[in-house]
Amino acid sequence: MPRLVHVIGAGLAGLAAAVRLQRRGVQVALHEAAGQAGGRCRSWYDRTLAATLDSGNHVVLAGHAETLAYVRAIGAADALTGPEEPGFAFMDLAARSRWSVRFSRSRLPLWIADANARVPDTRLTDYLAVLPLLFAKPGRSIGQIMPCVGPLWDRLLRPLYLAALNVDPRDASAELAGAMLREALTIGGEAFRPLTARNGLSSAFVDPALRMLQHGGAAIRLESPLNEIAYDDAARRAVALDFDSGQVLLGADEAVVLAVPAAAAAALVPGLQTPQRHTAIATLHFAVEPPPGLATPMVLVNGTANWLSASAGRLVATIHDAGALLQLAPDELARRVWADVAAATSLPVEPLPAWQIVSDTQAVFAAEPQEELRRPAARTRWNNVTLAGDWTATGLPATIEGAICSGRKAADLLLS
Repeated sequence: MPRLVHVIGAGLAGLAAAVRLQRRGVQVALHEAAGQAGGRCRSWYDRTLAATLDSGNHVVLAGHAETLAYVRAIGAADALTGPEEPGFAFMDLAARSRWSVRFSRSRLPLWIADANARVPDTRLTDYLAVLPLLFAKPGRSIGQIMPCVGPLWDRLLRPLYLAALNVDPRDASAELAGAMLREALTIGGEAFRPLTARNGLSSAFVDPALRMLQHGGAAIRLESPLNEIAYDDAARRAVALDFDSGQVLLGADEAVVLAVPAAAAAALVPGLQTPQRHTAIATLHFAVEPPPGLATPMVLVNGTANWLSASAGRLVATIHDAGALLQLAPDELARRVWADVAAATSLPVEPLPAWQIVSDTQAVFAAEPQEELRRPAARTRWNNVTLAGDWTATGLPATIEGAICSGRKAADLLLS
């Protein structure tokens, strides 16, 4: 087990690795190129709306065991909140129809036998169509495995897989879709109980971790980009880290967790194969008080936006696989999305409330079969270097759960 580990990158993957290592008695030095920790999962104060905003509509599910273990470890378990019952509200914006899907807590999917709990206009036998996903082989898409038509697909499977995989679900990896289905069947309907960060993403996932690490003696260095790693191929070790502030030599009992984006990792690790295609996510924040009794999170079907959540003084809508829509002028995009939000909340379309767009054109790797096959393992050919990030081979989509899982895996490889 190493004495000191340099964790490069203070996004959720890096924070999860650092917390795991420190709790096992390893000294940690955490380096982050940006001026703040959290990566794509953080909060900040926005002057336009005079409010603290989150970087996205990140929803955690009660079945995300890695995420729940992480927030417990950093003392933030009470920072996540959600409804008592597992399920989601839906609205078809084209048909102006609403429904809810209420999952039974049992491991047996009893909810599909209840016409009042399952997707409207579906039959019990329709749900058998998803079973081939459980046996999907690498390199296959969902569209190659199962029929992507009908009310079950349109009203449940497509919107949920779009939110999780951030590509057209027909083209998405059937292997990843099958992993999500197996998880649901293993845990039961409780896996689908949505949880959100009560006071923002940073308060739930980032700030408590930084406090814990600092209290435990970790060195935390922001605005500390890593430019190069020097390797000794004969010894199969990394021997030095070249930062803007100078070079750090690695002792025999020191190691590295590289928790940076895929492109940055490829530039630092010779011969590393990483996903090449990434997709965009756009989140629009509207400064308006949600109407009383609004059920969120709400899945939006047949609209510009795909997901709606609410907090005090704000309604927040997310567009998944948003690349084409980000070509629109910002005010046009805001008006289109607000029309969806107004319909879903029964609020007037005019006037358009104050808004802010948060977008990332390279948010997550495209969860397609060919890109899934390019995800590298956490282990590298250098004994003291491991990889972390939601783009690594976790077997999960690029979500909070995937990022935290990758950090735990990278740490455990060094600990073993």
